Amino acid sequence: MDGQQSLQASVNSSYIPTTISSMCDEEHSEGEASGDDTSPLLSRQQPAGSLAARHCPEDSYNLVYIIFFLMGIGSLLPWNVFITAKQYWLYKLSNNSSPSGQEEPHNDLSDYFESYIAIASTIPSVLCLILNYLLVNRVSSQVRVMFSLLVILVVFVVTTALVKVDMSGCRMQFFGGTLASVALVSGASNIFSGSVFGISGYFPMRISQAIISGQAMGGTLSALASTVDLAASSDVTDSALVYFITADIFTLVCIIMYLLLPRLSYARYYMEVAAVPCSESNSHSSRSDSSSGSVPPLKPILKKTWVLGSCVFYVFFISILIFPALSSGIQSMNKDSGSPWASTYFVPLTSFLLYNVADFCGRQVTAWLQVPGPTSRMLPLLVVSRSALVPLFMFCNYQPRYHLHSVFFAHDLFPVVFVCLLGISNGYLGTLPMIYGPKVVPRELAEPAGVVMSFFLTLGLAVGSAFSVALVHSI
Repeated sequence: MDGQQSLQASVNSSYIPTTISSMCDEEHSEGEASGDDTSPLLSRQQPAGSLAARHCPEDSYNLVYIIFFLMGIGSLLPWNVFITAKQYWLYKLSNNSSPSGQEEPHNDLSDYFESYIAIASTIPSVLCLILNYLLVNRVSSQVRVMFSLLVILVVFVVTTALVKVDMSGCRMQFFGGTLASVALVSGASNIFSGSVFGISGYFPMRISQAIISGQAMGGTLSALASTVDLAASSDVTDSALVYFITADIFTLVCIIMYLLLPRLSYARYYMEVAAVPCSESNSHSSRSDSSSGSVPPLKPILKKTWVLGSCVFYVFFISILIFPALSSGIQSMNKDSGSPWASTYFVPLTSFLLYNVADFCGRQVTAWLQVPGPTSRMLPLLVVSRSALVPLFMFCNYQPRYHLHSVFFAHDLFPVVFVCLLGISNGYLGTLPMIYGPKVVPRELAEPAGVVMSFFLTLGLAVGSAFSVALVHSI
């Protein structure tokens, strides 16, 4: 009853139920007949020409999957680097002259820094994703991906160079420059992720899932690196230096991986198939429009994806409303005990690392389980039910508290459980509609549909980040 049967009848749809689509490559490797390609992208009516007679090549050593997974890591690594280096930003934005990072004098910049970063990040992201949609048929994906990666690299090199520079005399200027850097990096990374996710729409569903799982792994790695640096170094600037250099190197790795992608036969096959119009779509204008470089038609995409897009919007609206602005402010009930766990590691481990691990697990589950289906009424209901997480976090031990003085969940176990629920539900319920979106539209609209789904995601982050500022001020 998850709605898959109604979609199965549409031969011009890219979506094929999970039991078929997720096993495309495995069935091929087991020796299926060469004409029985069940990839979710390819409609049952194969495109005419030499490609129709070609057997879908194997993804040797899962190299294409790994490349998209790595690019998924790279698409969110800049954001994760900025939000998880909290001790470094607190040091830079405080009057504290000691680089030990232990003192955290309260001021408006440090108390609400995550909220400011969220706004500076997501608003440019929405604008850049709109631009990305307008350019999807006018500027090649290679140009968009390479340009965005170069912008990210340049900004991170500058950020790395400023780590050891004393900014105590110009904190506001440093704060403004940091927000400008966040805006540039976020805009570029969203053009990058939107373009890569759009490209993945031409591939089997497992490739889209690889990107989304990679994004969660990027958060996990950055949170883990931040925790290790916190334990290994007493100087937050030394930790941040290693941290940002790692981000620089990984951005270079993404550039190399993307340039390698067209050289792999598995990737070339689906890119070439995407360039060949299927016989059904020849009678429609969408293919001719896209080939002429015009803006892709938005109405037929939204007609198929608006419910899925709304689910993506609300999932990430709730997530960014809570994480990191609210969740990272929850302190251990035993903070004054002097225990390293309570005073130093509680927030990095329970807020950042635990959330990202749970998020990754939720996204990874979708590689094997894709329930409910794209037209199921249960999917929106599950998404809306996540609203209950907001008051649960509000009444944990968030500090400082100026208006709501009651703490109902006065034990360190409560935020741990709530963060797990937030991360797992974000990973699973956020991934399902994202991978469904490009598969429920005609093949020629798969890339713009992927960009549209990324737009819904980023719009949810933008609106949620704006509300998060009001939320933390209301506690």
